[in-house]
Amino acid sequence: MPEPAALRRDSACEADSSAAPENRVQHLRERVNNALAELELREEPALLYDPVRYVLGGDGKRLRPVLLLLAAEVFGAETEDALPAALAVEAFHNFTLVHDDVMDHAEERRGRPAVHRRWDTGTALLAGDLLLVRAYDLLAEAAAGAETDLAALMRPFRRMARRLCEGQALDKTFETREAVSVEEYLDMIDGKTGALLSATLELGGLCGDTAPARAEALRNAGAALGRAFQIQDDLLDLTADSERWGKPVGGDLREGKKTFLLVRARERAAEDDAEDARALFERAAESGLASGEIDEARRRMARLGVLSDARRAVARYTEAATAHLDRALPSETGDPEDGRAEDARARGAAGTLRWLIGKMQARLH
Repeated sequence: MPEPAALRRDSACEADSSAAPENRVQHLRERVNNALAELELREEPALLYDPVRYVLGGDGKRLRPVLLLLAAEVFGAETEDALPAALAVEAFHNFTLVHDDVMDHAEERRGRPAVHRRWDTGTALLAGDLLLVRAYDLLAEAAAGAETDLAALMRPFRRMARRLCEGQALDKTFETREAVSVEEYLDMIDGKTGALLSATLELGGLCGDTAPARAEALRNAGAALGRAFQIQDDLLDLTADSERWGKPVGGDLREGKKTFLLVRARERAAEDDAEDARALFERAAESGLASGEIDEARRRMARLGVLSDARRAVARYTEAATAHLDRALPSETGDPEDGRAEDARARGAAGTLRWLIGKMQARLH
């Protein structure tokens, strides 16, 4: 008698749990892509459902759902049981991208026309709304499949949604605000970047059998990782090689975005009474810089210690994320006082999770 497809998938996941980290991540990424393609979506009205299929069929890295599945596996959940929660996170993430593109007047997303450019703004907003609704549907499926209390899953999910909206609102507010502090910038990225990573890791733990203290450690790891990830992104925008970065360097300065670098540069220039640098960075914040001014801005930031400040911040938040992860995850060698440490599957998933987060931190994923 043929083996059921779901069972074949479970067996493949079990067999693959001890695979090399890059192979395991690729396996989970493919599982997420297949599940997204299999999501039940109506045909009509086509103006609503076609854009949703377009978004979900994009060439995303699926980092967040893979992180969730690995965290769930660490705490004993089966991949198929945690998969709806992983899809919920990915649907929510894509909802935010569709709406972000509208707010930012973006032309493209992942090498394709943004939804509001391929269709129109109203259609993009509706498609994003449906992705949000579908995310909550999938979260309810996850609670049923993993025999988890829905309210327990909803708490981090609602917190994520609220914090992300707050972060987006702060980002928009900063566009027209004259002065923004580093502390305010960090609060903003805690919402825009950290909230989703925090919820992703916490939800993964909750899909399994995790204690409250470990769930909190996962949440804190995601928050620290979000800070490290975003500050590193700010840094690379100015210092990376254009060909490897995939876009011209200095784009944030040309747009006048109040990144960690620009916010810190304005503070440093004021502290050091560097009049010329202060004028340059004030102009960058007000209206952006010309392409020919980017190299000078980078040199002045280097002299003021801004680039070093950013690198130290990335290292500090990376170390914090690692420390929180170590409190949440079983050791790779095993701890006699930790029952999960005797589970090779849990240790393998923990090792793969650490490997993937290391890749994210190194910006090599």
